[in-house]
Amino acid sequence: QVQLVESGGGLVQAGDSLRLSCAASGRTFSSYSMGWFRQAPGKEREFVAAISWSSGGSTYYADSVKGRFTISRDNAKNTVYLQMNSLKPEDTAVYYCAAGRTTTRAQYGYDYWGQGTQVTVSS
Repeated sequence: QVQLVESGGGLVQAGDSLRLSCAASGRTFSSYSMGWFRQAPGKEREFVAAISWSSGGSTYYADSVKGRFTISRDNAKNTVYLQMNSLKPEDTAVYYCAAGRTTTRAQYGYDYWGQGTQVTVSS
């Protein structure tokens, strides 16, 4: 069982940066791949980024955030991060972290989900 708690969301202006954190409980965090997803109002939840189980492992990004967002993890702290730079109004959404046994863009590949943190980017 893994419990996930996101933090770091907020209201920023276009062009600003934010770093989201996702703290995980449980001693098996380092064995899970981690992903970030987001859901904008009136839209389906979509993939943002994923990282494999090892610190410094393989990373994957949605085309819409590639070059602006960076996912990383610190297994010693049971935490995964999403550094978001050059934010745009279209990045406004609730951001969720998720843990799973495979590194995938697909939501069904993740077994555990956090409650989400709101990111609002004003123009």
